[in-house]
Amino acid sequence: METPPPNTQPLDVPAELTVAELLDRYAAGERDFRGIQLIGADLSQQTLSGANFRQSNLQNTNFSGAILVGANFREAKLTDVSFERAKLVLANLIGADLADARLMGADLSEAGMRSANLVRADLSEATLRETNLNEAVLDHATLHRAVLSEASLSRGRMLATDLQEANLEHANLTSALMNRAILKKAVLVEAVLTGATLEGANFEAADLSRAKLSSTNLVNVNLARANLRGANLSWSSLRGANLRGATLYRTRLSWSNLSGADLTDAVMINAKLDYTNLRRTDVQGTIMPDGFTMGSQD
Repeated sequence: METPPPNTQPLDVPAELTVAELLDRYAAGERDFRGIQLIGADLSQQTLSGANFRQSNLQNTNFSGAILVGANFREAKLTDVSFERAKLVLANLIGADLADARLMGADLSEAGMRSANLVRADLSEATLRETNLNEAVLDHATLHRAVLSEASLSRGRMLATDLQEANLEHANLTSALMNRAILKKAVLVEAVLTGATLEGANFEAADLSRAKLSSTNLVNVNLARANLRGANLSWSSLRGANLRGATLYRTRLSWSNLSGADLTDAVMINAKLDYTNLRRTDVQGTIMPDGFTMGSQD
């Protein structure tokens, strides 16, 4: 005779709870609150680490300043929720709906956010170090000055996302869709963007040194004054790109298409241009791989 499976349903937890009931049950040692409905509640500054809110409806709830280490919000409804300055280290937010959520200054280090919906969410100055955001949707989200070092955003969607001055050092953005994303002054040192689509993105004055951008769509991208020292852009399309004043020292551009690009005043010393398409490229004042400055009289 087979042993019946353990009961994985929460015990005696009603679909709707008051804040007081939730906190009393948590204080008594209960952690399983799956499927509850708690809309518009105020749980700011509360400690609910390890609580299980999987598939719960927590729309418009205030978790500002709350301690939620290891909490489970998988597939939860979290639209318009405030996690401002909340501690969500190692939290499970896989598949959660965080559209229009406010996560300014939140700590989401090592959190699981795969396939999460973060459309129009505000993560300004949030910490997402080593966070898993693979296949997450961040269209029109704000991550101004957010820390995403070593985060994984592979196959993520970030259309018109604001990543100005964000730290994406060593981040994995393989095959990400980032058309019109704003990355002015962002740090992407040794980031991996292989196969990403970045058409019309703004990388003005960004640091992409030693980044991997091979087979990347960079059509009409703005890389003015960007640092691409030692980066790999081979087999990429940079048609119509703005590279005015960019640093391309030892940058690999073999088999890349730079037709119609603006390389005015760019520095390309020791850059690799094997089979590179430079038709109609503006190279006035450009320092070429051999050290010759285009347009100079010497």
